Amino acid sequence: MENKNVNDLDVIALTRELGKKIQAEDVFVKYQLAKQNADNDADLQKIIGAFSDKRTELSEESGKPENEKDEEKIRQISREMRRCYGEIMSNQSMINYNEAKDNYDVLMNRISAIIQKSFEGEDPETADYSPECTGSCATCGGCG
Repeated sequence: MENKNVNDLDVIALTRELGKKIQAEDVFVKYQLAKQNADNDADLQKIIGAFSDKRTELSEESGKPENEKDEEKIRQISREMRRCYGEIMSNQSMINYNEAKDNYDVLMNRISAIIQKSFEGEDPETADYSPECTGSCATCGGCG
């Protein structure tokens, strides 16, 4: 049996071609564009920063010894965090990003599942992703 270097295998070249095809897919391109738009949305980034600041503030206040905690302050910070979160999730750039990310994740999960199941000996023509499947057989109740 010939001992080929893994880098010389045809399957590696095919995988690189697959990578190129993935990056040309509309789902991938839309995800990258939505991510860039969200990153460049100054209003969105400002509210994400405010949310992060509030999360830090809440953590600091919650981490104080019981006799030093200000429960009203904790409730106020929590309300402000919920308000920030609502603003983040209603921002059009974030809505577009989440939609594109969901579609991207479906594609990535399908590709990963087909490859993983092929490695496990399943028929590549019928192997596919099931949303109920985590990809880990350790958490699985069985395929069905």
